[in-house]
Amino acid sequence: MVVRLLYAAPLHKECRKYKNNKEKVMKVEQKLREMGLELPELPKPNGLYAPSRRVGNLIYIAGQTPDIHGVRQVVGVVGEDLTIEDGQRSAQICALNILSVLKAELGDLDKVKQFVQIISYVRCAKGFGNQPQVIDGASRLFRDLYGEAGIAARLAIGANELPGGSATEILAVVEAKED
Repeated sequence: MVVRLLYAAPLHKECRKYKNNKEKVMKVEQKLREMGLELPELPKPNGLYAPSRRVGNLIYIAGQTPDIHGVRQVVGVVGEDLTIEDGQRSAQICALNILSVLKAELGDLDKVKQFVQIISYVRCAKGFGNQPQVIDGASRLFRDLYGEAGIAARLAIGANELPGGSATEILAVVEAKED
């Protein structure tokens, strides 16, 4: 008997297989629903800036905080009054907001070719050095939705303060598929 193991990273290859042209690629929003997640309403800018700017096929997305339907969900300092897991949840909500901005820009999340870069900030206690693990909450979501194309070059920075006391803030650069 042969047992075949599937790992999380190559899962996207399994999703893209066609069997007699009957299996279709699973749509990103369908994957979100199957994960028990939904896109929040499009975040409103908290100042004088655009939520996104498209230059050719690159989409630059302004920093997103952990808000759902206009309400800040995760406030606090990671490593002080918040755990790494709380920070990961905050990062995941930021990622969902990035996806909401992408949907508004592209009309369809399946038009994303790849995540190019993620720059992230973690509001953390002095001496806290696990910012990359916190931001994995966002990176995992992008990877689970887009496979290897969801794994971007990334920077995770510690910060003393973020807007409204947010635990995380994330901005992204995403490449869209050719029209």
